[in-house]
Amino acid sequence: MDYILNIVLLACINMIAVAGLAIFTGFTGLFSLGHAAFVGIGAYTSGVLTYHWNLPFIWAISAGMAAAGASSLIIGIPTLRAKLRSDYFAIAILGFGEALRVSLENLPWTNGARGLSLDELSGPVWVIGALVICLFLTHNLLISRFGSLFAAVREDPVAAEMAGINLFRTRLLSLVVSAALCGVSGALLAHRLAFIQPVMFTLTQSTQLLASVIAGGMGSISGPMIVAFIFSLLPEALRGLNMWRLPAYGLLLVLIMTYRPQGIMGYQELTDIFRKARKRFK
Repeated sequence: MDYILNIVLLACINMIAVAGLAIFTGFTGLFSLGHAAFVGIGAYTSGVLTYHWNLPFIWAISAGMAAAGASSLIIGIPTLRAKLRSDYFAIAILGFGEALRVSLENLPWTNGARGLSLDELSGPVWVIGALVICLFLTHNLLISRFGSLFAAVREDPVAAEMAGINLFRTRLLSLVVSAALCGVSGALLAHRLAFIQPVMFTLTQSTQLLASVIAGGMGSISGPMIVAFIFSLLPEALRGLNMWRLPAYGLLLVLIMTYRPQGIMGYQELTDIFRKARKRFK
């Protein structure tokens, strides 16, 4: 049971990061291949604060969230002000992520490539509580005026700009919120695994986050989170297949993109499906 609980909690932590990327990629329309960097910033910020200064965990999580959100301005301001297209932005943020990884491997207070051993502080209450709060805030953001601005920019940036929407500010806000959620995920991950090292936050993790968003649905929050949960459990469920686990993982992605190209949920949320089902059975 402890093993199952640990896998479920890791899946919930991953869902927070996917929710963040879904805001930026799914609702604002810019692809990112470097969001693992923000997860790493949240992990290392919180980890260093608890390891070196014994800061209370709640403050370490808050600091990780703030650091990830602030660091997104470093890459966001120059690239988004230059109006880089989605593919060019993806390459730019990929470079940012690789530069961060190399920096973490050479900084003395991060213990370099050897990593940091931490206390296991992310219990079920912390993880589930953080997930519920992040879901609540994300939902309220997306049903607000800002959510409408994100969707307008995704559908047609030129028309949105002609309608008076500031593309730079809207995209930057989306990136900061997205990075902050990834920072929370990183802080929880670091203190769940009780160990972090730079190699954990590479292009591979960024690709997994992006795959969850695309497979779940670009206009949905619940879809990517469902897929993130499935993708987190799948490698463990297929552990008996040994070397065939990764091909099975790739096959699932191919099947989703072939038979459901809009993603599992498309532009719908679970609440929309429940509402339609209730009307049908009345």
